[in-house]
Amino acid sequence: MYLFAPLQQRGVTLRNRVVVSPMCQYSSVDGFADDWHLVHLGAFATGGAGLVLSEATAVTPEGRISPQDLGLWSDAHVEMLARIARFVRAQGSVLGVQLSHAGRKASTRRPWEGRGPAPPAEGGWSPVLGPSAIPFDERHPTPAVLDEAGIARIVRAFADAARRALGAGMEVIELHAAHGYLLHEFLSPLSNQRDDRYGGSRENRMRLLIEVVRAVREVWPERLPLWVRVSATDWAPDEDAGWTLDDTVALARCLAPLGTDLIDCSSGGNTARFAAPVGPGYQVPLAAAVRREAGIATGAVGLITSAQQADTIVRSEQADVVLLARELLRNPRWPLLAARELKQDVAWPVQYERAR
Repeated sequence: MYLFAPLQQRGVTLRNRVVVSPMCQYSSVDGFADDWHLVHLGAFATGGAGLVLSEATAVTPEGRISPQDLGLWSDAHVEMLARIARFVRAQGSVLGVQLSHAGRKASTRRPWEGRGPAPPAEGGWSPVLGPSAIPFDERHPTPAVLDEAGIARIVRAFADAARRALGAGMEVIELHAAHGYLLHEFLSPLSNQRDDRYGGSRENRMRLLIEVVRAVREVWPERLPLWVRVSATDWAPDEDAGWTLDDTVALARCLAPLGTDLIDCSSGGNTARFAAPVGPGYQVPLAAAVRREAGIATGAVGLITSAQQADTIVRSEQADVVLLARELLRNPRWPLLAARELKQDVAWPVQYERAR
């Protein structure tokens, strides 16, 4: 009973430690969820996952990764998300939302429509925003530098989106501070070369994320968990040049007293040149180190595919939850089949009992 042991955080109990990692669907119009999102997210709930996290959900229109991303910058976005939350809850699962701002990596094409920035004819916009005038790579535009008034607007946008998430019946918020998007851009010296109070020292580069956590916690009830996804390392070719694991441990120690309940440990995404040892479970040691050194719950993600692998991660206390993505796209019923493999008796939807 490791992978399938319940996990209680604050007033929320997950029925197991299997979490659906946020996965962009590039299928929204003007930020609205629709029937695709209901079926996509609902399938993971009927498949037995403990927590279903929505895709990166933009807190402002210009914070979308693509023109087809979900959004929560308007009260009008709440209704359909509330319907999805009700369905997920009825299946015994929990629905959470990953709140995001894409920063300098915003306004990109959907993967199946080509790479690079989306032109205005395809719904793209300019300028994109960032901490410094440094493009992600040669294909991406140079971002407009956020001033302190712009930063304050984004902090408020995260808090406003959190309030809407509460109205939609979400029970977990994850703040997206990974993969080279805005909050990560401020953390990393590869993308943040400011000389004001939001740049320079590590403490200054952490300031925006800390302000967002505080602002979200002001509107997000004490009874509900708050998670933060980080890139625990930039995997920069010069390992001392970017954001490092030591930096992540220091960040986690700061975030825990502010009401952060779990650090979701991904990596990379902030530089086109990276040196990651990609392979099964390659990011698990990052989650283990943060858990051990910072004394906070962690999530492990990345090339986790088998029941035994996932169970071992939790059983050996390398992480408190595992987050699956592509493997759940291949088989949304993965948690039910994993429970059978691990000889755990879990309830199937009564409609599917004949296949048990």
